[in-house]
Amino acid sequence: MKVDGKPYRTIWLGADGTTVQAIDQTLLPHKFVVRDFRTMEDAEKAIRTMIVRGAPLIGAAAAYGMALAMAADPSDAGLKRGYDVLMASRPTAVNLRWALDDLRALLSPLARGKRRDAAYKRAAEICDEDADICRRIGENGLGLIRKLKPRSGERINALTHCNAGWLATVDWGTALSPIYQAHDAGIPIHVWVDETRPRNQGASLTAWELSKHGVPHTVIADNAGGHLMQHGKVDFCIVGTDRTTRRGDVCNKIGTYLKALAAHDNGVPFYVGLPYPTIDWTISDGHREIPIEERSPIEVSRMAGRTASGEVVAVDILPEGSPAANPAFDVTPARLVTALVTERGVCPASEAGLLSLYPEQAKAA
Repeated sequence: MKVDGKPYRTIWLGADGTTVQAIDQTLLPHKFVVRDFRTMEDAEKAIRTMIVRGAPLIGAAAAYGMALAMAADPSDAGLKRGYDVLMASRPTAVNLRWALDDLRALLSPLARGKRRDAAYKRAAEICDEDADICRRIGENGLGLIRKLKPRSGERINALTHCNAGWLATVDWGTALSPIYQAHDAGIPIHVWVDETRPRNQGASLTAWELSKHGVPHTVIADNAGGHLMQHGKVDFCIVGTDRTTRRGDVCNKIGTYLKALAAHDNGVPFYVGLPYPTIDWTISDGHREIPIEERSPIEVSRMAGRTASGEVVAVDILPEGSPAANPAFDVTPARLVTALVTERGVCPASEAGLLSLYPEQAKAA
């Protein structure tokens, strides 16, 4: 995708062939800064502190983190340490485990002298695969959008929660890929962008990237979505996911479940865009089996913004002494999901639906 006319991915290998570079998403939309990761610890910190975030991008960053670990210490001990440290950085996104398991399986049988180059090669392949997967998710989602008839006016109105655009992946995005492709195809489309408290990934990231691509959009308070649906101003909802069970339960940013309930009550299609590494075939019940990350209460009690003078500052918004809780994700049951949009096609949110697209997983049933 493009930023001020220049094409970018979210993560890439630097010119020296060792340093990994990525866009610092904690500073958007006020500052566009590229960070250098020179060690595995740099990559781990970037994932943990959400310099990079979004399930597919977390997987890509973890893969490059393993490459950095092998550049520093390609021994079995170095491989184990890299895997363990990176695995602990974010507990919910299954792409993290998928990428680390992939790298470990590749590197374990190799001689020490071959591990570094093999890790960098595989990390680059994972990035290229993710960009292609997201492009294909967009193509499949575009087919759904073409079938919609606007409920209000002549434009199609989408509603999205959190950020599942190109900033959450390597390129294109998951939930936003169909929207970009619809816009590029000349379909009049407008996006209601949930602010997505407490970290405001919608207001800060989704609105920023939609603006850069020229997609019409409007930022709304998180609790406004149901009202808009009641008044016929939302034609479909589309979100991403950090982990999807084999039966179609979807774990996504906190607040997704409430949007799905409102969509169900108002007959609004609720779609989920996801790549295959986000499907966790080892679990069935999202409510019981998916670990929900509890993040710092400071994310709830403190907000950052830009003053009239241009300075970016953080301010406390709660009464002094008031405690805050910060569950980062919730689980939307499959019964509330209209369809899953994957790189292989569109299917019902069910085990049978997913197996119709991924029949090779039937043996694990």
